[in-house]
Amino acid sequence: MSASVSMPLGGVQVGSYDSYEQAQAAVDYLSDQKFAVENVTIIGSDLRQVEKVTGRLTMGRAVAAGAAGGAWWGLFVGLLLGIFSTDGGGWIGSVLSGLLVGLVFGAIFGAIGYSTMGGKRDFVSTSRIVAGRYDVMCNPAHAEEARAHLARFSLRG
Repeated sequence: MSASVSMPLGGVQVGSYDSYEQAQAAVDYLSDQKFAVENVTIIGSDLRQVEKVTGRLTMGRAVAAGAAGGAWWGLFVGLLLGIFSTDGGGWIGSVLSGLLVGLVFGAIFGAIGYSTMGGKRDFVSTSRIVAGRYDVMCNPAHAEEARAHLARFSLRG
């Protein structure tokens, strides 16, 4: 019967940073030092979702956003249908028709979507997942070398 020691995901910690950019710079430094970076993993811990409110959602904004999205889809469909036209006028007509129909339907669906919300979530936002810290992990066989390089990296400033 043999005993085994389980290793944490990614190996052992050789550095810890407050931002992903700092962790990425540390791994980039290891790469610049000709370290075998295929032995390195960046692990984000203490994940949280951050939602940044960018403005108020009104009927006008909902209709405009729907119209813009619909116009892009209509343009795409018009371009696809325009491929089959035999003359330049037919191609332009297909593109403009697709654009106009997409714009109208997008605006209608934007208005319907806004009105079905019933006053809930009347704001526009962006969200992302961020970590509280980023650990640079390394295969145990190469950990001491990585630590030595990262110690020089931290002294650089």
